[in-house]
Amino acid sequence: MTPLEQFIREMILAEGPISVETFMSLALNHPVHGYYASRIPLGAEGDFITAPEISQMFGELIGLWCAAVWQAMGKPRTFRLAELGPGRGTLMADALRAARAVPEFSSALDVHLVETSAVLQEAQRKKLSGFGRPISWHKTIDSLPHGPAIVIANEFFDCLPVRHFIRQADGWHERVIGLGQENHLCFGLAPEPVLGLDTPGAAGEVIEAGFAAARLMTELAARISSGGGAALIIDYGYDRPARGETLQAVRSHRFDDPLREPGEADLTAHVDFCALSSAARTAGADVYGPVQQGIWLTRLGIYERAAALKKNANGRERVAIDEALLRLAGREAGSPADMARLFKVLAVTQKGLGAPPGFETAPG
Repeated sequence: MTPLEQFIREMILAEGPISVETFMSLALNHPVHGYYASRIPLGAEGDFITAPEISQMFGELIGLWCAAVWQAMGKPRTFRLAELGPGRGTLMADALRAARAVPEFSSALDVHLVETSAVLQEAQRKKLSGFGRPISWHKTIDSLPHGPAIVIANEFFDCLPVRHFIRQADGWHERVIGLGQENHLCFGLAPEPVLGLDTPGAAGEVIEAGFAAARLMTELAARISSGGGAALIIDYGYDRPARGETLQAVRSHRFDDPLREPGEADLTAHVDFCALSSAARTAGADVYGPVQQGIWLTRLGIYERAAALKKNANGRERVAIDEALLRLAGREAGSPADMARLFKVLAVTQKGLGAPPGFETAPG
């Protein structure tokens, strides 16, 4: 039994079953025993790998995308370049390196990273130490300074906790986590139906609600609407209303039981881009997309960038570049290129900024 599982069991014994949202929050972000509290989960030796770790091309194109958006903003003399959940700092490092191609942009940016993990903060500090500019860290977006900003969120929203509601004969009941046989953690249902949830549904149907993601998007979009700028959200999820559950646990690059040894596996849920878009518009921002990641990267020139890199690469390096290109932007169904289709890209901008690069034919 993990220390966090013991903590959760004691909480349930004292207060009763907890929501899926509470369980996810504890499993990922408990300050001592949470998944992100004491490890670097990314890479071949971790539990999963993200696009910036696959190829430098990903972060480089995002850096140039930010430069183009800054120009559309009217080239503010100072602005905030922020990343939510920056991992090991790889995306930001590649983006800053690419930004040197636009000196005015590079000299104007003020870098901010939103990161709760002390271990990952240290990794980011080492990764970004060679760029010769001050970097500010924040626990939440609340403390990000106001003013013009470009915010990047790559595989961030999928880690925000969700709630589950399951249709029964007398209405929708919230899925909870309690104690079953031998006091093992197990799923169950709250005894009373949820008041005010009158959506039709078939028996056993599941609604997965990302209230935490919608709240954060509302706050982020309100900042962009009032202070100017844009946000770029890249994640796996669905772009049309859907029913069903997507909660999953990943450990050592394999799927695992979400309730097994909490704090030892990554927990995620697919991002509801419809809900994010609605929250952003309600907060006064313009929305573009979502666009499939492969299409977006192709529009930004990833194939041209790959060709340029291959000119100075040896045989093994050229093979690695081609493999990364296929994984990030390829279109072969059933191959690792499914990442190019399953991941979506959404842009949230200040009113009247216009379509950012890659979204020219995809208004929200």
